[in-house]
Amino acid sequence: MHFIKWISITALLLFPHASPAKKPALAALEAELDKIALKKIPVAGPGCTVGVIRDRQLLIQKSYGLANIEHQVPLNSKSVFRMASVSKQFTGFAVLLLADQGKLNLDDDIRQYLPDLHDYGVKVTINAMLGHTSGMADFDTLQQLLPKPLLSSAGGKFRLGDEDYLTNEEFYNVIKSLPLAHRPNTKQAYSNFAYFLLAELVTRVSGKSMREFTTQFMFKPLGMQSTFFADDMREIVPNRAYGYRTFEDGLKHYETNIFVVGDGGLYTTLEDMLIWDNHFYAPKLGKDPQKLMEQFNTPNSQFTAENNGISYYANGQYIEPDYTFHNGGWMGTSTSYIRRPAEQTSFVGMCNSSSIDPDIFTYELPKILSKLKIWDVTDPAIF
Repeated sequence: MHFIKWISITALLLFPHASPAKKPALAALEAELDKIALKKIPVAGPGCTVGVIRDRQLLIQKSYGLANIEHQVPLNSKSVFRMASVSKQFTGFAVLLLADQGKLNLDDDIRQYLPDLHDYGVKVTINAMLGHTSGMADFDTLQQLLPKPLLSSAGGKFRLGDEDYLTNEEFYNVIKSLPLAHRPNTKQAYSNFAYFLLAELVTRVSGKSMREFTTQFMFKPLGMQSTFFADDMREIVPNRAYGYRTFEDGLKHYETNIFVVGDGGLYTTLEDMLIWDNHFYAPKLGKDPQKLMEQFNTPNSQFTAENNGISYYANGQYIEPDYTFHNGGWMGTSTSYIRRPAEQTSFVGMCNSSSIDPDIFTYELPKILSKLKIWDVTDPAIF
């Protein structure tokens, strides 16, 4: 008989003293998540850890699938996932902390701190980089902007990701040579390179690596003991959720060989994401934590989006009227983090496969809560 190898730790276990009247709502929510997993999570394959945070606690946490297929290790709330672009908000906050410490100004030109960058011929501010309006390029235009093609060690075209390897210094030497893709502050264009350079900025200004700075000034003070920027590809990471992808000829390992940080590279757990989520409502970092958090949630810029709406981006977060969000996708990992500040409710999805979309959980959860008639912001004790 086929079955999905999963473990489940639900709010019914987290809150054993919950009244019987509240348990059916949680059981119904859990059943809906199970239905999604049954359809989307492969049998005895990689999967996802999903959490619903409400009023600063994990109301429900579920893990489906395996963290390590070879050894049949199931995912759980302590599994350490690579967060891909969800990492950007942590980079953004680190930059704001440096500004809070008086070590830089967000309106400064990035070349004031990284003078070896290409001479853009125009001022590119740190704030523009944080808001994706810097004019800097991204992976899709890398080869086009290089003065000469980036080659692999064998002389052929460089294969970005899980085949060819670049150290952080080598990657910086490539990115620093690039011209702008377009003039700054003329449009909003997502740039991983800008966030990679922001991590380099943190290192140059603080005198510490991005990992050291964020651990000392962010993760350790908050108590996020399993969170760090991974900058060593050979590092042993306890409880790591290994990356996979389903190719035409089957499921295979899919791990990046590029361990640069800033645009991605953060490793964390669902339990630590709860701590990070709580920090939005009870900030602790900075000289004036509440003021710094307000700045963190304030868009760096606003631009007309392709759908004729307005696109707001705030230091690594997309800002919508009723929620903030960011998704991440890289080799062997797919992530999603959505916050609804007015309701102090958040949805976290972390999958260890590029072939699984965490949105099947995080984007569906508000609809499920509404369908079950348990989405009632006027009654925070509904569960």
